[in-house]
Amino acid sequence: MKVPRVKPPRAAAEAAPTASVAAPAVAGTASFSKFMRVLDAIALGGDTAWTVNELSARLGYPRPTIYRIVEALIAEQMLVPKRNGQSFGLGPRLVSLASRALESSDIRQLCKDHLFDLRALTQETVHLAVPDRFEMTYIDKLESPKAVRMNSRLGSRVTLYSSSVGKAYLALLPLPERDAVIQALDFKVFTDATLRTPQALRHELEQVRRQGYAEDREENEKDIFCFGCAITDKQGAPVACASLSIPAFRMSANRTDSYIKPLVDTCAAISRKLALLDFSG
Repeated sequence: MKVPRVKPPRAAAEAAPTASVAAPAVAGTASFSKFMRVLDAIALGGDTAWTVNELSARLGYPRPTIYRIVEALIAEQMLVPKRNGQSFGLGPRLVSLASRALESSDIRQLCKDHLFDLRALTQETVHLAVPDRFEMTYIDKLESPKAVRMNSRLGSRVTLYSSSVGKAYLALLPLPERDAVIQALDFKVFTDATLRTPQALRHELEQVRRQGYAEDREENEKDIFCFGCAITDKQGAPVACASLSIPAFRMSANRTDSYIKPLVDTCAAISRKLALLDFSG
């Protein structure tokens, strides 16, 4: 399975004229896109229960269109009604499909033993994430055996600029691709420590390239510190990233030996395995 790669924004891709004739649109594509946008909005809302009016306002579709889409998705168990039928959440069929997709992920299976070893060594929460357009999506999570745990879950997304996995991934992209992605980012602020400008992100990515790992210093979630490192294919391109997440109150004074070295060594071992297996992202 090929791991999705971040692509430059559409504006950059369409800048150059082309002499080729565009292929006709596939029948039903527009309707399918609307269905996917509704599902995506509800999924990104987390525990938020969306109403037809809220979805219409967010997506810009007429209320009757949203209503028809929601009714069809409920019929297929992709959505379920909540709040006396006035709002909607993700349904069991969609959750089942997502779970099967995660279980069948090639990169997830290849990393599993290494990630279990990393958790055993560090006793902290381990995440595995892959690029998903302008975000990173968690496809595996191994909880810390300690009392305080992370709120993240499989399938949840984090930004490229506020997460250790995102910065580790961006740092290894070719410079033109990296710059195109950075220009497309919307720098939302999550905590006082969140990076807020492209310039600040570029400066940090140079440091990430030099040291071989990235840090999330309570930038994505207050009181949570993360270290992230890229996993590369046989060409040295980043295909996934692993991270360690630690509550700030129990951070070890010796971060290098406690977290950074085990993480970097784990990602290097996985990358060597991918090279031997001729895995390409």
